[in-house]
Order: sequence, then structure tokens, then C-alpha cells
Amino acid sequence: MRVFACLIIALFPLPAIAQSSCGGQTQLDANFCAKEKWEIADRELNRIWKEVKPRADARGNGQSLLTEQRAWLKTRDATCEPELKSDGSAAPMFYWACMEEQTLIRNHALNAWR
Repeated sequence: MRVFACLIIALFPLPAIAQSSCGGQTQLDANFCAKEKWEIADRELNRIWKEVKPRADARGNGQSLLTEQRAWLKTRDATCEPELKSDGSAAPMFYWACMEEQTLIRNHALNAWR
């Protein structure tokens, strides 16, 4: 088992894994780059949520915000998941780009709750 683990580590050195894919030239790089961009937008969504939700609770409309957020998550998933069903190596890139776009739109909407 140790030999297998060492082989995996040798094939995928840690510094290479930690680098951003957004400067790459391959479709795989573009796929990972799109995911990285969505992750940035998603972290921002979570940061905004942690600020906006308590304020909405204090104003008495926290439940309505939570209901809206849950509906948005379902809509986002329904909007973006068809991208994964398309054939081709670019399907993940289109999926993550959709996820990023939908999340950026939601971030803007959540900022209006401030």
C-alpha cells in the first residue's frame, strides 16, 4: 500500500497540484479554471450570506430569505446540470461557467438585502 501511495505522490507532485489552472493551455486546464472561478464566487456567496442572514433575521424576514435561497439553489442546479449532459471534454467547463454566472447573479441579489 505504501508503494502505491508513493507512486501516486511521484506522479502528481504537490506544487503542481496547488497551482492555478487558469494559465494553462489544455481543455483540462480550462475545466479546472472554470471550477476555480466558481469556487471564488461561491466563497463570496457564503461570505455575503453570513452577513445578510442575521440582518434579515433581526428584521423578521430571515425565513423568507432562507426560502428564497433554497429556491435559488434548486433553480441554479436545474439551470446548470444540463451542461454536464452534453458530450465532449468541454462539458465541465460549461457547467462550472454556468455555476459561476448564476452565483455572481445571486451575490448581486443578496447584496440588495443589506
